[in-house]
Amino acid sequence: MTPEQLLERARRLADSGHRRLLGIAGPPGAGKTTLAAYLVDALGPDRAVLVPMDGFHLADVELRRLGLLDRKGAPETFDPYGYTALLRRLTDPRPGEPVYAPGFERELEQPIAGSIPVAPEVPLVVTEGNYLLLDDAPWRPVRDLLDETWWVELDSEERVRRLIDRHERFGKAPAEAQRWVLTSDEANARRVTPGRDTADLVVTFAAGRAPRPTDGPGSPA
Repeated sequence: MTPEQLLERARRLADSGHRRLLGIAGPPGAGKTTLAAYLVDALGPDRAVLVPMDGFHLADVELRRLGLLDRKGAPETFDPYGYTALLRRLTDPRPGEPVYAPGFERELEQPIAGSIPVAPEVPLVVTEGNYLLLDDAPWRPVRDLLDETWWVELDSEERVRRLIDRHERFGKAPAEAQRWVLTSDEANARRVTPGRDTADLVVTFAAGRAPRPTDGPGSPA
């Protein structure tokens, strides 16, 4: 499907007359954030808002306490129960009651609490992340809370190249960026791959063909 066709599909969700949740899943570096931002930017702030799963990263101080800092980004380094609770709130908006979702600051590599307001009148919430379709007990309820799920994939060599480039841009030395991607990120990619078969739609991007948001760096995630 072309970016325009994907936008039209998202537009139909936004025009359904009820709050809808669209989940965009896939392996690290496939283009989830880029696609989600493209849809939200094109629909506009009155019709769509982006709520990333990355807002439920555990903070580094807690990862250090748990001995998980070197596995940051793995499923066990998130708060799936908090994420699920937020999705439940978002499915049932109450007049006059905005919901405040956490965001994620890539330069700090830390979640930022209460940084994304979701007004009750906004009809479409787009959420994206690696683990929306993960069939592990803490994550399993997520799928049932989403009205539609899309799986995003990209040629594996291009995806790895983009991931290494992103880690370098956010401060890792080239050798460390490559090591992290080929061990941690690729282990997470293998772990989420079975979720592809449960998505409502599979979106395959050729290298260099992912849609770009109108604002921001458009880094694939």
